[in-house]
Amino acid sequence: MSILTNAFKGMDVVRDRWVGAPKWVQLVAVLAMVSFFFYLPYLNVLPFAYIRTDLSSGGTDWSSVLFLCVLYMIVAVGLNVVIGLAGLLDLGYVGFYALGAYSVALFGSRESVVTQKIASTFGLSEGWAVPFAACIPIALAFALVAGVILGAPTLRLRGDYLAIVTMGFGEIIRIILRNSDWSGGPSGVIGIPRPPGPEDAAGRPFFNGLDVERWYWFALVVLIILILAVRRLENSRVGRSWLAIREDEDAASVMGVHAFKFKLWAFAIGATLGAMSGLLFASKQGIVEPNGFALNLSFLFVAMVVIGGSGNMVGALLGAFLITYLPERFRGFAEWRPFAFGVALVAVMVLRPQGLVPNRRRARELEDRKQQAEEAAADA
Repeated sequence: MSILTNAFKGMDVVRDRWVGAPKWVQLVAVLAMVSFFFYLPYLNVLPFAYIRTDLSSGGTDWSSVLFLCVLYMIVAVGLNVVIGLAGLLDLGYVGFYALGAYSVALFGSRESVVTQKIASTFGLSEGWAVPFAACIPIALAFALVAGVILGAPTLRLRGDYLAIVTMGFGEIIRIILRNSDWSGGPSGVIGIPRPPGPEDAAGRPFFNGLDVERWYWFALVVLIILILAVRRLENSRVGRSWLAIREDEDAASVMGVHAFKFKLWAFAIGATLGAMSGLLFASKQGIVEPNGFALNLSFLFVAMVVIGGSGNMVGALLGAFLITYLPERFRGFAEWRPFAFGVALVAVMVLRPQGLVPNRRRARELEDRKQQAEEAAADA
């Protein structure tokens, strides 16, 4: 335990030095880090690479693991807006993830009932489908509308009540997709389009199932763009309103913050980021089916943000990477992975309740509460 405690203290020291470093030092460090991330697919050595790369024995190649890590990082960025900034506990985030995946599937696949119906209704050529680029705004629009529809009647609730309603939303989406003919039912949809690009030297499409590192680079670019956009939003009037609502919604309302409007914005923006991640997942897989969007995935998403550090984007990214990478890294211990994962969660929550890289305000709050509890125990 002392080793973990010292490691956590070391992380705090690094964070404090980073905050106090000159801007040019931070810029150079960020550029070096981004360059390292782009080089990661070629760094197929321990401890970075996956321990088993033999696909025939149940392994996963290193680039695929990296791609999945980046997908869940995008999810963590979106959910951090909802939970970390606005303070809304969303346990149905997998519903937006599924909406993004099924949007590109239903409108981009020539095999889907939706595209076939549209083609027959408007007299389009057989095999017509929406191009991949056009599927992106469609998926984001569906998620945005779904976030507003869900948030409008439910965001007046707080705490556990809101969590239960959002959890039900995630299950409703999965059940509808499983039982509807237009969504392919339990079989799902195949033939999902991939991003356009020139053919490579081997005559394959640029985005194919063998060169997975290209998918990773594409997802990494999307992640960087979304991080910059959310960071700008966090430092704006909207972001400050979210923080005020998170700290004390009643006090924020008294000070003139329209709590319901800004909570709805957070819900809608978080939904679009979740849909973007689902879109990339479906496009790379080439097939979607409803069982891939079970409710336990929502709990995993929440764990990424809470363990990493709710309200801190760096912490949310770190939590998403660790929770995605470590189970893959130790896939050889298949029977013990759930137990080890549970022990790790308990250890982090006991030793580091504010998260691995916490929000500074949240860390101070927990430290003050701990000090007050110690003083009360001493007085007793």
